[in-house]
Amino acid sequence: MAAISKDYVLSPWGKAVAGAAGAVLANTLVYPLDIVKTRLQVQVKRKEGGPLPAFEEGHFEHYEGTVDALKKIYAANGLAGLYQGLPSCLLGVASTNFAYFYWYGFIRDSYIKRNPGKALSTPIELLLGAVAGALAQVFTIPVAVITTRQQTSDAKSRQGFLATAKSVVDDDGISGLWRGLKASLVLVINPSITYGSFERLRTILFKGKLHLSPGENFLLGALSKAMATIATQPMIVAKVMQQSKTKGGKQFNSFVQALVFLFKEEGILGMWKGVGPQISKGIIVQGLLFMIKDQVELFIVLLFRLMKAPTLIKG
Repeated sequence: MAAISKDYVLSPWGKAVAGAAGAVLANTLVYPLDIVKTRLQVQVKRKEGGPLPAFEEGHFEHYEGTVDALKKIYAANGLAGLYQGLPSCLLGVASTNFAYFYWYGFIRDSYIKRNPGKALSTPIELLLGAVAGALAQVFTIPVAVITTRQQTSDAKSRQGFLATAKSVVDDDGISGLWRGLKASLVLVINPSITYGSFERLRTILFKGKLHLSPGENFLLGALSKAMATIATQPMIVAKVMQQSKTKGGKQFNSFVQALVFLFKEEGILGMWKGVGPQISKGIIVQGLLFMIKDQVELFIVLLFRLMKAPTLIKG
């Protein structure tokens, strides 16, 4: 299949379709880890020997770690509890990745055309990724807000996608659907680091290789995501806390406010809480995403070449 595609390059639309498909499949496989990392990130550390913080009283059980969270969520709500909010999540990852890969492909191709023969430096790769990420976030963050609200609601108050969206609007107005946008725009450095690192590592480790094997794609995706997650975890935690709604009505007006609260309550290590499942989920999802995306790209090229309908490819 790789040989068939040598004379063709996917258009931004084709890359967007492949990226969205890869993201949906990868996130479905590891979704329970997404639930766990979100729950761990919104809970506040219990003082030794003391009660739960006032605004967290009665919201969830307190989790001691990833395995403990998995056990307690399963015990409380069964297998369905580990997949709470899955449809919204998949809608979110599909739309976000479609938008990201479209804009990334479009911007990258445009830059290369304007600078023929000029190799892309690491700073340029990061900048192009950040611009693509910012454009994607502006259009897709409402789905992320709704998904986070669903993942952090208890069984009694759980609602569907549209009902949750209405609840967000009722609480915060239409702008509530863009809650955490500033943090998300700052966090575009995460996919920027991820995809910039991927391209750079690919150049270093597999120079001159046109198509990577599934294993090679997985390895590069996992390494790239691990680096990006460690660098940006405090902002990820702050954004999740800002987008969630706790039982006592405590809500943060900015991710900076959430970061300050975290530092005061839990110290510097609190800013990296949930990093275990975040990295575990991230490296598996990103590794699978790159692995699946590459195979989907090859399939699209083959399919559209056979159909002689080059909408998604360019010769």
